[in-house]
Amino acid sequence: MGIQILGTGSFIPERVVENEEFTQYVDTSDEWIVKHSGINRRHLHDGANFEMALFAAERALENAGITATDLDMIICTTVTSDYYTPSLSCIIQGKLGASNALAFDVNAACAGFVYGTDIARLYLKNGMSRIMVVSSEKLSQITDYTDRSTCVLFGDGAGAVIFGPSDKPYAADFGSDGTGAYTLFARHPENQVPFVTTRSTASCDGFADIKPGMLYMDGRKVYKFAVTSMPKAVRNACEKYGITLDQLDWLIPHQANIRIIQTANAAMEFPMEKTICNIAERANTSSACIPIALDEAIRDGRIQHGQTLCLVGFGAGLVYGSSVFEY
Repeated sequence: MGIQILGTGSFIPERVVENEEFTQYVDTSDEWIVKHSGINRRHLHDGANFEMALFAAERALENAGITATDLDMIICTTVTSDYYTPSLSCIIQGKLGASNALAFDVNAACAGFVYGTDIARLYLKNGMSRIMVVSSEKLSQITDYTDRSTCVLFGDGAGAVIFGPSDKPYAADFGSDGTGAYTLFARHPENQVPFVTTRSTASCDGFADIKPGMLYMDGRKVYKFAVTSMPKAVRNACEKYGITLDQLDWLIPHQANIRIIQTANAAMEFPMEKTICNIAERANTSSACIPIALDEAIRDGRIQHGQTLCLVGFGAGLVYGSSVFEY
């Protein structure tokens, strides 16, 4: 059993931050940022993460022509939840009034939406009929704006997709490499406990010693992982699906860096003209990248019913994932 897209939605914050604005805080330039990342601007949200998720979810429901009570499940993916607990998905379930929906969160970093899609497919296979996957990221709350190598890369946003069952084919490929966990991470701030002498996580995890709660990335190692895992995941999923790469209509990758996408595409000999890219306008919004790009491409008419799509994500963990199905 496969999946079909019943509706999509996204939310992009109003505040636009142009590359030139970063020159007030770090030694950089618009030319450098564009050359090294392909990013011209990003959008930052001045409120809660759940607000963005809720807006995207409401738009997906409207697009699908159903109500929140029609949902059987809500899966949220995020690395920047507003709360340790409750989950983002439970907050969205409550605010939508989706009283019939089971709700839980998934943290697979930038590959989160692809993981959520595959989890939804498994539950649809077991009898559910409408599952919403919402990916919402407020990366501005964990970005170190004194680190010029990373602060220019990230933005905020949310995307949502409602899936239903289909008798069309579906294939996926996933993998993890925990030995690379230290290359991309953000520690939680730590509380001092009065009853014990607390060792900080930084003193025992072997990771770089950085500001608590801020994002750290070893760009070279992440790049190396991305440009090898992305082609492998796409090829494997297409092989399982029973098609060649040139039979794909659209590739929708995680929008990490335009150079990663171009290098991976070159390795696959896959054309950029068949690749959905919005990194110039949206920057890297972690797990929200793929559903935002998917929603925008469906709404502007690039993606048409009957076309074969491949979603591919890669990121912290280290993890990667891909899925192939028909829109």
